[in-house]
Amino acid sequence: MTQTPAASKTLVAAQFLGMGLIWGASFLFMKIALDGVSFGQIAWSRLVLGGSTLGLIVLVTRPRINKGPVLPREGAVWLHFLVIAFSGCVIPHLLFAWAEQYVSSSLASIYNAVTPIMTALMATLAFRVEKLVRAQVAGIVLGIIGVVVIIGPWQYSSLTGDLWGQLACLGSAVCYGFTFGYTRRFLSGRPIHASTFAFLNIGIAGFIMLLLTPVLAWSPVVLTWPIVLCLLALGALGTGLAYIWNINVLRAWGPTNASTVTYVTPVVGVGLGVLVLAETFSWHEPTGALLVLLGILLTQKRLRLRPFGVRGRAAASA
Repeated sequence: MTQTPAASKTLVAAQFLGMGLIWGASFLFMKIALDGVSFGQIAWSRLVLGGSTLGLIVLVTRPRINKGPVLPREGAVWLHFLVIAFSGCVIPHLLFAWAEQYVSSSLASIYNAVTPIMTALMATLAFRVEKLVRAQVAGIVLGIIGVVVIIGPWQYSSLTGDLWGQLACLGSAVCYGFTFGYTRRFLSGRPIHASTFAFLNIGIAGFIMLLLTPVLAWSPVVLTWPIVLCLLALGALGTGLAYIWNINVLRAWGPTNASTVTYVTPVVGVGLGVLVLAETFSWHEPTGALLVLLGILLTQKRLRLRPFGVRGRAAASA
């Protein structure tokens, strides 16, 4: 049965909201899991479990577009997926898991909100799939100022674990921005079903993690039910089903709008961090987060800059 345009738009919006809820909670899941496993084991688990979940979905459903092959046959396509497996999965997942050893889950979720700023830069300057107007440039500058305020460089007289943790979170946002732009430039227009797309992205990353098992995951663990459930949620949901939704939203809304899922994730991440882990903030962190949000709104054209003199001319003509 063919979906109506209204039903399709509603489904995409529901998938977008689901992504925000699951990915927002992922920062709490990582923090809890660190009590029994290493940061490398967290990244390893979420990608291997996510790839396995998506592989089962593709195996059972055999998704196709226009009766084409389930898996792409062009070698270049596989190379593109290898690139985004590293840039969108392996590297940022390791960085975020490592960072949460030193920063709160709430702060990590706030840094994830920088993704739309990085996406706008990558999509316009690096891959040229979008163009920036004056307000968007102002939004990027404001977002960068917000990041500096969040870091609070005046607090550090030397490089500390907390500072490195924040920089690792920022590095993850850069990786995500690169991946959004790269995907739009080289992959999102190809006739590949969303389930297959997500499987190739996460599955290749999971395979890379399996190769890195002796380095990342071969160490003792202390598993409890909360830790096991958090790892399953990170893998099967956050790195499995949510990635199918992500591809659908990316294709429907474009890279910059799809990356605004990070409006939702910090709200969820901060809320859970405060309620579950009793995390607290210094004044500059929410202040910087507000500047980042305003920057994102400008970058996404949710706010517009009124040209100088327009209000005066309008008043004079009234």
